Amino acid sequence: MATYQLNASRLMSLFLSGAATLEANKSWINDLNVFPVPDGDTGTNMTMTVSSAVKELGKLSDPDLQAVAKAISFGSLRGARGNSGVILSQLFRGFCKVVQEQSFLDVNNISEAVNKAVETAYKAVMKPKEGTILTVARGMADYWTEHAPEETDLEMLLANTVKHGEEVLAQTPELLPVLKEAGVVDSGGQGLVVFLKGAYSCLMGQEIAAAAPAGVASDGTMSHEEVIVNNENLGEITFGYCTEFLINLTRPMTEEEESSFRGYLESLGDSIVMVADEEICKVHVHTNDPGLAIQKALTFGGLTNMKIDNMRFEHEEKLIRDASRIAAAAKADVKKAEAQEISEENWKEVGFVVTAAGKGLEEIFKSLGTDVVVEGGQTMNPSTEDLLEAIGKVPAHTVFVFPNNKNIVLAAQQARELTTDKRVIVIPTATIPEGISCLVSYDQTASPEENEQQMLEVRQTVRSGEMTYSVRATTIGGKKIRKGDVMGLGGPDGLYAVGRKLHDVTLETVEAMMHEDASVISIYSGADVSDVDAGKLADALTRQYTGCDVELYRGDQPIYYYIISVE
Repeated sequence: MATYQLNASRLMSLFLSGAATLEANKSWINDLNVFPVPDGDTGTNMTMTVSSAVKELGKLSDPDLQAVAKAISFGSLRGARGNSGVILSQLFRGFCKVVQEQSFLDVNNISEAVNKAVETAYKAVMKPKEGTILTVARGMADYWTEHAPEETDLEMLLANTVKHGEEVLAQTPELLPVLKEAGVVDSGGQGLVVFLKGAYSCLMGQEIAAAAPAGVASDGTMSHEEVIVNNENLGEITFGYCTEFLINLTRPMTEEEESSFRGYLESLGDSIVMVADEEICKVHVHTNDPGLAIQKALTFGGLTNMKIDNMRFEHEEKLIRDASRIAAAAKADVKKAEAQEISEENWKEVGFVVTAAGKGLEEIFKSLGTDVVVEGGQTMNPSTEDLLEAIGKVPAHTVFVFPNNKNIVLAAQQARELTTDKRVIVIPTATIPEGISCLVSYDQTASPEENEQQMLEVRQTVRSGEMTYSVRATTIGGKKIRKGDVMGLGGPDGLYAVGRKLHDVTLETVEAMMHEDASVISIYSGADVSDVDAGKLADALTRQYTGCDVELYRGDQPIYYYIISVE
């Protein structure tokens, strides 16, 4: 049966179906990451971006196209995580700009919408690369536009457009050599195709995910709504975030590791459920800091089926029903008024927001004058909303933001565009050492513009390397990598060195980073490195590079044994 038009309800159903399909395939999309690091997160970032829009859609009742479009655009923009998530949110944003002006959707106004989507996404990226999600999106938009005049059936046109998208996706390795060498297609492009396949399935009347019985999640556990109902009168919730995930173990846990991990989870919260076999470990914990649980879990393997629910919010929502929206709006107005009042009386001229993971790194940034450290990094990209909240907490007319990871830069820039009450300057730091060097270079006597220019120059002088391990075999920059190898990431090809022994590979990485003007080598040791081993590395580098000062700091970052800079 042909479909010629979409109304608001049908569009919302297609979006929810796409979101469910993306969720179901996020682990596979994560595995397409070019670098075989234990934190490939494209699928997770795209899923969390879409999930934020789904939450906004859940607040609507009997909506029109304008309301649906605004919910998708608003939710995805604020929930965007990582480069793939930000680009996806910009695709939605452009699409929704056209949709919100329509009373219904047909092939013609969808043509206008998909072209606006691609235009908006390309503009959001300073230096767009072909062979990415952008290429796939443009290919499908071009196909739709070309065939819309002759095909008015949405079902047929969407089916053929998605098929064409798969063909474009298959060509991405030819456009990006690093994809071809790694033997993968672009993960962001794959995520977009998966999302649209889910939408198409809904258009054809196929169910993507069966609804679970009331009070029961799809995995058979009690839903958080049911937990809240049963505990309505228990008073204040001590640990606010119900955190669940599966760890795909890189190797079986030892009894000692299992006991230690369980003890660590107990130090973070309560309601611990942890079950491990040789390949998978299921974790459930109520905590006030889910990021710490996730970071520790990533040291054992990749994560899937991640779910974090704010139980305090759900509890309040259950008690006050629809009035919660009014309360939230009133609270936002109060916060805005308070911010304006503070701005008139006590705001300072300049403040700083950085992204970092690890207590040691947080302390270092705080000692350099940072106002807010947003927890996250390569292991967990903060959302645009996270960065917006951090910026909002800084009582300053100008706020410098240091993403300290190339996959967070776009989210930071998006947060800058959404900030209206203060000036935000994003220094596109790609590594922790770049962020530290920029903060050290800050001159209180110079203007924000002068400091911005100085910092942009300083970050170019920093060479950074990161030591981690491989979760699969591949080839990068002509170097063959085996599963379990130690990798020194960085440099023009993204990989300085690879081998079996951490100490040896780290020395080789530093050697590749050295240059004739180098005078300082900084080492930030990770959570899984002992002080003794870190000291041995510092001693070896001191003996080898007598003309350089070697500085050792405790970073406590997850996943990465060492973060190293040469300046």
